[in-house]
Amino acid sequence: MNTIKIGGVPEHFNLPWHLTIENGSYLQNNILLEWIDYPGGTGAMCEALRKKEIDAAVILTEGIIKDIIAGNPSKIVQTYIQTPLIWGIHVGAASRYTSISELEDAKAAISRYGSGSHLMSYVNAQNQGWDTSNLQFEVVKNLDGAVEALTNGAADYFMWEHFTTKPLVDNGTFRRVSDCPTPWPCFVIAVREDILNTKLPDIKILLDIINSTTLDFKKIPHIDKILADRYEQELEDIQKWLQLTEWSQSLIKESTLDDIQKKLYKLSIIDRKIDSQTLIFKF
Repeated sequence: MNTIKIGGVPEHFNLPWHLTIENGSYLQNNILLEWIDYPGGTGAMCEALRKKEIDAAVILTEGIIKDIIAGNPSKIVQTYIQTPLIWGIHVGAASRYTSISELEDAKAAISRYGSGSHLMSYVNAQNQGWDTSNLQFEVVKNLDGAVEALTNGAADYFMWEHFTTKPLVDNGTFRRVSDCPTPWPCFVIAVREDILNTKLPDIKILLDIINSTTLDFKKIPHIDKILADRYEQELEDIQKWLQLTEWSQSLIKESTLDDIQKKLYKLSIIDRKIDSQTLIFKF
């Protein structure tokens, strides 16, 4: 029995992984797949990949591209979510800010440097025509830390996935002032290079299993109710999210990676562009 440790955010996107673990799909193929939640998001998973705490990750596209260029010895093996991620831009309930235009010189809460909340702050700033060199950040580690920071005034706004934060908007903890979608497919699956060298047959099986599940995920009976119950979401919000979200079963295109690198380079998020073939692993 080979063990593979995979990390991901504790969000509704990743229910297919939990369903396949729970129904024994990997065990039937002599694989013990250990899922590890990372509430801190992509920055935490990049660090875990580097430290060999996990073998693979379901991770934000822009974050893993940045970290591979910075030396993370991992490769993208597949797109996981083809559609953009919708980042809600949130302020605290008692905040004096009421519109996105007022946030130009405000301080952004981020889970950590190199995280999606960090990188998307630059994308949002560019969309708004702000000077990205003036951005200010407060590291808050995770969503709970953001709640604390926006409540006590340590930070002014926080970007996180729209539907994950919707309950906090509904209960009055946050106010959402706008949304900012990623201009690319949002989640990919990345695997450490040494694991690709030593456990490639297992990785192929793992992808076959998850792909067969995501292909028909929306057709699972009552999947909207299952998602709403598991992730404490309103049914109508989950139904809207399902309409907006498409899973992928293929490798991200090199032309897409080129476009993402151009965007990240223009924003000074990466200091160089590399051959996109070196970011991916082709089976």
